[in-house]
Amino acid sequence: MSQFINARNSVVTESIDGMLRASGGRLGRLDGYPHIKVVVRNDWSRDRVALVSGGGSGHEPSHAGFVGQGMLTAAVCGEVFASPSVDAVLAGILAVTGEAGCLLILKNYTGDRLNFGLAAERAKALGYRVKMVIVDDDIALPEIPQARGLAGALLVHKIAGAAAEEGRDLDAVASVAERVIAGVRTIGMSLNTCTVPGSERESRIDEGHAELGLGIHGEPGIEQVRFDSAEQAMKRVTDKLAQGLSDAPHVALLNNLGGTSQLEMGILANELARSSVGERIRWMVGPAPLMTAMDMQGFSVSLLPVDSQDEARLEMAVSPPAWPGAYRVEQITVLPVPDEVQSEQATPSSHPERKAFLQRCCELLLETEETLNALDAKSGDGDTGSTLATAARDLLKVLDQLPLADEASLFHAMGAELAKKMGGSSGVLLAIFFMAAGEASAKGADLNQALRAGLARMQEVGGAGLGDRTMIDALHPALEALDSGITEAAHAARAGADATAEITQARAGRSSYVRADKLAGHNDPGAEAVALLFEGLQRG
Repeated sequence: MSQFINARNSVVTESIDGMLRASGGRLGRLDGYPHIKVVVRNDWSRDRVALVSGGGSGHEPSHAGFVGQGMLTAAVCGEVFASPSVDAVLAGILAVTGEAGCLLILKNYTGDRLNFGLAAERAKALGYRVKMVIVDDDIALPEIPQARGLAGALLVHKIAGAAAEEGRDLDAVASVAERVIAGVRTIGMSLNTCTVPGSERESRIDEGHAELGLGIHGEPGIEQVRFDSAEQAMKRVTDKLAQGLSDAPHVALLNNLGGTSQLEMGILANELARSSVGERIRWMVGPAPLMTAMDMQGFSVSLLPVDSQDEARLEMAVSPPAWPGAYRVEQITVLPVPDEVQSEQATPSSHPERKAFLQRCCELLLETEETLNALDAKSGDGDTGSTLATAARDLLKVLDQLPLADEASLFHAMGAELAKKMGGSSGVLLAIFFMAAGEASAKGADLNQALRAGLARMQEVGGAGLGDRTMIDALHPALEALDSGITEAAHAARAGADATAEITQARAGRSSYVRADKLAGHNDPGAEAVALLFEGLQRG
């Protein structure tokens, strides 16, 4: 089992109960488990139009996560990707509907249309005022007669929910919902499908590809396309959305389909704002998981043209914490770095041999990025190669701005650059190393003496010594052997790095937080980086 579940047949009820326990008493449920799974507002007084939505589970936080003041009054939950029964929907309607009536908001899937539709007819026969609207915002497959309902439903919940909160009557609230449905357009993209609880993930999407326009239950989309970058992925999505898009201001809802990291979603938000439709986006909702597809590593974008009243309704505060809010898209505010942080700039100078040497060192670090990341992933978080490669790229950019002809100033400048750009413990330690080397060089030490002085200061501040399973285990013997030449230094670095594979109890660095059995048989990534660097320099 690769999911945090207890049993396949209880995932929905247990998940609902977990959400209710964490709701602070705002929400409750009807007594009908397991067949009737209806989440309701505990503060509802039936004095306004009730909004009821729902459908299959697996799209959390939709739909139950949006029950609360200003949005839904109740959510009727089915099993994973399965419509709730007629009785469950009817129970939800009857539980919350007063004289003002009830608006059902459902997505355009056959099961939902049938079950919600029949429940609405039964409620009407009992004397309740019920209207139903169907969200069909998917633009991926324009040739099919019935467009699917996707994350655009959340904009219907929000704007129609605000209208109901204002006290509008049923006809007016339904009219608002229908207008939003007519205007909203959605399309998504994913790098994989999704995992239904208790089942294996379908491997339909080829390696190095993404699927454009797939559904929130993993249904096939338009096509599989080559995946190159977040920028290109967003371009493919926005190119589709741009077709026939009006010049009116729009709200964009950027939805995480469940398995995309927040780091990735931030990049996608930036690309959306910079895209061909970016100038028409005045408001953004998200990026956030709003209507997910279990653990699908993808995203969707919904666009809706808005007027001033829509904007006011988008801004209206609501109680469901799953709603991230709608915020104006603004230019990035850039504030100056405090003067005290700005390091003194050295005067650039030329030294072709040193420039070529530093350039070669940086190129070697870039070449080893994937190797070191893979090694670090065995006992850490897999970023050693990327951290060093980032430093190398930054140094390459500023090589011509460095005081290459003055060894002491060069060390200081490199230390300052690493302190600014590299980050992490490695960045600080290497900054200390080069700055201390610069101090020694300024006092008359030759190159090898200066480097050893830098090492001594780094050990003093960092606290690591030989045998502690850090880069020191390769760097110390390499610098001790450097007087005999680069070949001897490379051999010493390799021997030191390989010896770390036998050290299962790290006493310093990040490996000291890792269990011994995870370290056994793997070279320390920092020590391996030193060995690879010296071996590369040996080859020339």
